[in-house]
Amino acid sequence: MKKIVLTLAALLSMTVAFAEGTNDNESTEAAKYEFAVNINSLSKALDLNYDQRKAVEDITSMFSSDMTNAAAASGTERAKMQNDALIRNLAYMRTVLDKDQYHTYVALLNTTINNRGLNK
Repeated sequence: MKKIVLTLAALLSMTVAFAEGTNDNESTEAAKYEFAVNINSLSKALDLNYDQRKAVEDITSMFSSDMTNAAAASGTERAKMQNDALIRNLAYMRTVLDKDQYHTYVALLNTTINNRGLNK
């Protein structure tokens, strides 16, 4: 009886460990698409005025939402949603930022995308 109980306990622990590993891979993939932007740091890096800061805050919030939606999609739809979110974000930022600020923002965004492994 003792052997049966120990065998069942071992089986359950292996099953839980296997399921936990699968969930980690999914959460790691979804974490790539989470964009929680520190507006204070971005504002300092781009030297934003008050109006630009408010607009950039709204745009980054929308971008974060779009990327979260892309993470929920699968396959080619995910890539299309990611690309659309990036294009929309850059278009909105181009209208709000001046030329130098925009170039700095593109460099920061490109570095972030590369570091997260989202450029395929």
